[in-house]
Amino acid sequence: MPDALPPDGLLADLSALLGPAGLLTDAADIAPALSDWRGLYQGRAMAVLRPASTDQVAACVKLCVAAGVPIVPQGGNTSMVGGATPSEDGRAVILSLARMNRIRALDPVDMTMTAEAGVVLKIAQDAAADCGCLFPLSLGAEGTATIGGVLSTNAGGNTTVRYGNARDLMLGLEVVLPDGQVWNGLRRLRKDNTGYALRHLFVGAEGTLGIVTAATLRMFARPRANEVLFCSVRDEDAALSVFRRFRETDETAIRAFEYMSGVGVDFAVKHIPGVTLPVAERADHYILVDLASTRADADLQGLAEQVLGAAMEEGEVIDAVVGGSEAKRTAIWRIREEHPEAQRKEGASVKNDVSVPVSKVPELIRRASAACVALIPGTRPVPFGHMGDGNIHMNLEQPVDMDPAAFLARSHDIMDTVNEVVRELDGSFSAEHGIGRLKTDMMESWRGGAELSTMQRIKSALDPAGLMNPGKVLP
Repeated sequence: MPDALPPDGLLADLSALLGPAGLLTDAADIAPALSDWRGLYQGRAMAVLRPASTDQVAACVKLCVAAGVPIVPQGGNTSMVGGATPSEDGRAVILSLARMNRIRALDPVDMTMTAEAGVVLKIAQDAAADCGCLFPLSLGAEGTATIGGVLSTNAGGNTTVRYGNARDLMLGLEVVLPDGQVWNGLRRLRKDNTGYALRHLFVGAEGTLGIVTAATLRMFARPRANEVLFCSVRDEDAALSVFRRFRETDETAIRAFEYMSGVGVDFAVKHIPGVTLPVAERADHYILVDLASTRADADLQGLAEQVLGAAMEEGEVIDAVVGGSEAKRTAIWRIREEHPEAQRKEGASVKNDVSVPVSKVPELIRRASAACVALIPGTRPVPFGHMGDGNIHMNLEQPVDMDPAAFLARSHDIMDTVNEVVRELDGSFSAEHGIGRLKTDMMESWRGGAELSTMQRIKSALDPAGLMNPGKVLP
């Protein structure tokens, strides 16, 4: 049960507005929405609101604001930083966008899709494919994450090196503002230079400035040729050198370029049924290269052989496997995608979603790994991720003989240790997961002064009562 009672009449008004399917108050019904994906937070809420239209969202906001009740927007609830979890005081309602799951329009000539916030990312990908196009945003949670959520966190994912983050794929938004007004900015224009670009305020704001209810998104031509490579490489510098070789040979062919440590791949092979090592011998460093072209006659295998041949001559690549079939390409990608689950099965881990300039990725991996091992001897670094755009998940697995709870109790020490290296390399402590509840205490030291005060003034101007996803992003 929540710690706070709802204001008189609020639940009755919401029930009349939303109907039986639109308001959940039973403890068992709302329980799945009260904790985050990683299990870091367990909140409380008066109710879960499930509006089915933008007008209903706006009406919910007006009722809650009038009653002084905080609102926590929620999409697929896949946040890695507690961004969609309510506080423990039970004063808030959760506003789920799950019922707003229509694709309103598809235009393969304009190459645009207009989708409601509750559309699951994989559904959006499939809808684009059905009309002969590509919606390229791809990440591990794409079967659960929603359009509203990925925009509210400015999600990145695997193909950022080619297509950019969620922000780069967005042309327009529909947003319910903190006073209940609806801003309809669903424009399909590539060029629209009329005043402030308001749409960009709400991307990455994690629901603290308003509730995204729909978006107009960019689509692209579908690739007609695809190849995936798995390579063992000499070290982190060799991995970066191979990326440079592909970029200099044919930058347009690179769809993803991922780094994996030997330890991380070991965990995937050990814990995930069906995952096997594609190359003959284990190594300490691996890369996954995903190549794609809209040209049916693109010789991607020839490109791979050309680049890898030169890299092998220089001793950068030790061994390599070319997918060659859809089944093998999927199996290679599975090694990378199963890293989080494999780490979970291995024990307790502390996750760091950081970014540095691409040229400094090798130094980040080496220095952060050494610093964390020095902090807690026996710690097992498991760095992996998007080397091509500078975003590495600098994760640390507990020592084999250490109590998991004791290791997790050192989480902030570990994050601070990683972040000291990141700061010295001109990086960011939050690359693609956002701030949520987990990292608000870091904002003052990283974004203090004019930058943070400007953010706070924007928040105060749009949400003077502080009811939109309180406790997230800003300290």
